Amino acid sequence: MEGRVIGPGPYRATKLWNETIQLFRGGMPLRRHWIHFRYYDCTFSGSEAVDYLHQLLRHNCNFGPEVTRYQTLQLLRKFLKARVIEDIKGRHGTEDFEDNGHLYRFPALSPLKSLPSRSLSRNRTDLPRLIRWDDYEELPQQENAAPVKSTIMTSDFWNKRHSVAIGDVHECKLIRRKDITPKQVDNTWKSMTASHLQRVLGLTTLDGVLNPAHVKGKYIVHNVFNINKSGIVVLENNDDDMPYWVVSAMKCLANWPNGNDAKQPVYPGFERDVLKTVADYYQRLKEPLLTFHLYEVFVNILSLLQEQHMATEALQLSTLLLPPPNRRHLQLLLRLMARVSQNPHLPLLNDTIATRTLMVQMFSQCVLGSPDEMDLDELLASKLVTFMMEHHDTIFQVPDKLRRQVEEHLSHFRRVQIKYAGSDTDFSTSPAFYKQIARVDSDQPKLIGTQTPLQELLEGLISDKDLPAKDKKRRLKQFQKSYPEIYRNRFPAEERRAVEKNSRFKPPLMFFNLKKPSNPFQRSWSFRA
Repeated sequence: MEGRVIGPGPYRATKLWNETIQLFRGGMPLRRHWIHFRYYDCTFSGSEAVDYLHQLLRHNCNFGPEVTRYQTLQLLRKFLKARVIEDIKGRHGTEDFEDNGHLYRFPALSPLKSLPSRSLSRNRTDLPRLIRWDDYEELPQQENAAPVKSTIMTSDFWNKRHSVAIGDVHECKLIRRKDITPKQVDNTWKSMTASHLQRVLGLTTLDGVLNPAHVKGKYIVHNVFNINKSGIVVLENNDDDMPYWVVSAMKCLANWPNGNDAKQPVYPGFERDVLKTVADYYQRLKEPLLTFHLYEVFVNILSLLQEQHMATEALQLSTLLLPPPNRRHLQLLLRLMARVSQNPHLPLLNDTIATRTLMVQMFSQCVLGSPDEMDLDELLASKLVTFMMEHHDTIFQVPDKLRRQVEEHLSHFRRVQIKYAGSDTDFSTSPAFYKQIARVDSDQPKLIGTQTPLQELLEGLISDKDLPAKDKKRRLKQFQKSYPEIYRNRFPAEERRAVEKNSRFKPPLMFFNLKKPSNPFQRSWSFRA
C-alpha cells in the first residue's frame, strides 16, 4: 500500500495519478455481491471503496496521514468521471459516486494517462545563460546529453579561453562598462532564480517542469524590491488589489475580537458570515493564486516537504515567479489562515470541523489547482497549503544566497575592464582577478587612462596564490612588455631578482635556429692536435 516514492521531475502530477490508480486497482478487494435479486461478481460497494482507498492514501508516502475521508470521496468521484471505475450497469461520468452500498466495478481497460513526450525548449533566450563568478563547478547535464562544459568558469577553462590574451597579444586598453539597463537586471534575476530552483529540486533540467516563457524577470524584481515594512508586496496599480470590503473583512477576522474597525453590530454567527465573505471572493478567482503555469513546479516541491529547509527554499524561489498581485493576495490569505487557526478567542467557525482543518479545506483549491480537473488537486493542494500556512513568515523572504549572487554578478559589470586587442575576452573575467580590481564607478571618467587600475591589477597578479608559478611568470612577462614603466616602478633593478627568486622563476629557455648540416659526417671540430 505504501507504493513507490514519486520524486521531483517532469509531469509529477500525472505520475502520481497513474500510481494511485494502479495501487487502487491492484489492491481493492473484489467479491460477489447480492443486490436486486442478482449476484454480481468481482464488484465492491461505494463504502468499501472509500474505506480501502482512504487507508491506502494515508499510508502512502506521497500523500500522508492528513488525507481525510471527504477528500477520498472526492477522488473516487473523479475516478468515476474518468472511468477508472464504473457502476454495475457500465455507467460513468454522469453518475455521482456515493459513500453507500451502491455497487461498482473496474472496466476492462484502465485509463492511465500517457506522459507527454519531452521536447527540449528551443527558445533558450528566455532564460539567458549567465557567467557565475562565485561558484566554480560544472552544471548538471541534461538527460541523454553529451557532457559539455557549463558557463560557470573554471580556472582551466579560463586559461584555455584566454590564452590569446595571455601570450600572443601585446596591446590592451581600459574599458568602462556602460550603465546597466533594466533588461539586464531582469535577465540576471530571471536566469539565476531559475538556476537556483533547478538546484534545489535536484533536477538536471527544468524541461517539463517550468516553461521559460512563463518566467518574467520584471515580476521577480518587483517581488524583491517593492515591499512594505511587513514584507507584503506593494502594487503599482491599485486596480489589481483586492476590494476594500474584502481587506476589511480579513482584518476583522485576523485581529478578532479587536478587528471590527467599522464598528458593525456583532451578532451570533457574525464571524462566520465574515469568513464566508472572504471565501466567496477567493473562490471566484479565474485561476488559482499559484497559477496554472506554475502548477507542476509546486507539485514537485511537495516531494521535498519532509526536508523543511529544502522545501522552504524552493517555495521562496518559486513564489518569486508569481505575478505581483497573486503574490500579494497569497501572502495576505496565508497570514489570515494562520492567525485565525491560532486565535483562541475566535468562536468555532464550524460545528463539526476544527478551525485549522476548515481553513485548509476552504482555501486550498484557491491556492493550487491544475487546468486538468482529473488531477489530484484536492489532495495535493491541501498538503501544500498546510505547509505554507505553517511557514508563511519565511517562504516570502528572498533567499540570501540568490540575492548575494545577483548583486555580485551585477557589480561585475560596473568594474573597469582590461581588454586585449583582437580578443573578445579580458583579464578581469578571471575569477582570481575580478575580486582584486577595485570598483570604479561609471560616473568617474577621470580614472580612465590613469595607471591606478593597472597598478592594482599588477598587485592582484602578484598576490594570487592560486595561480601556478608558470602562469604567473608568463603573465608578469606580458605585463612587463606591455607596461614597462609601471613594472619598473614596482620592481626596481635591485629588488626584481629577489621577487623572481621568491616566485620560483626560472630563466626562460633560449631556442636557437640551428641549421642541419648537409653532410651528416661533417665534423664541427678536428681531432687533430
